[in-house]
Amino acid sequence: MKSLHKVFVMSLLIALLLTACGPKEPANHLEAIKEAGKIVFATSADFPPFEYVDESGEMTGFDVELMKELGKELGVEVEIQDMPFDSLIAAVQEGKIDASVAAFNYSEERDEAVDFSDPYYYAEDGILVGEGFEGEITAPEDMANYIVAAQIGSSQEAWITENLVDTGLLPAENLFGYERVDQAAMDVKAGRVDLMLAEFVVTNTLADQLGGLKVVYEGEVSNGPVSVVVPDGDTELVAAMNEAIAKLLDNGFIDGLILKYMQ
Repeated sequence: MKSLHKVFVMSLLIALLLTACGPKEPANHLEAIKEAGKIVFATSADFPPFEYVDESGEMTGFDVELMKELGKELGVEVEIQDMPFDSLIAAVQEGKIDASVAAFNYSEERDEAVDFSDPYYYAEDGILVGEGFEGEITAPEDMANYIVAAQIGSSQEAWITENLVDTGLLPAENLFGYERVDQAAMDVKAGRVDLMLAEFVVTNTLADQLGGLKVVYEGEVSNGPVSVVVPDGDTELVAAMNEAIAKLLDNGFIDGLILKYMQ
């Protein structure tokens, strides 16, 4: 019996030692990303010039190049997934992706669900109409006189809802939400809706790409600082993104993207 007990004790000690010497769990999300050697971003590739699919079928744009460079700064490979814009916040929350770069503006509502990096760009809004539009838009509130389009889940949709629909200026049935901003622009061109509110550089780009459209207003409406979205409370990943963004601002990389995509 003593010998069996001794064997049992020795086996237990060996098992404990093997457990203690086994691989350690990553201390945090950033460490897990670095151990995996890959960061998974997601975007909504319907938002030129930030993210879109080019004629060869490749995803490209300001944010796409930025994501690749952020990966280099972290020392990992980059995987970019294309998702509907209104699913990106949930994908970050649920851990389906590591972070999202999709021209996200800060808002208190979003901040309750996720965290934001320091800004890498500052944006204004534009109002896109058909070439034959004869109305008058001198202030964002003038949109209340028309049938309006916005991307679902966007800061523009939130602004219109809060400032025009909820105040009774715009009938709720006159606000149309679109999963893709390019679909909204095509409906503006076709006359199915009167106008669309989106980021100015996006409205300007779509007007050039699609033709038959023009931008009649530019200014800060719903927009402002544009940041990377990361999981709520993920302080290590936020710090790493902030460090990388600061470096890319300082070394001129982001200025280069602005010159390439925004001019």
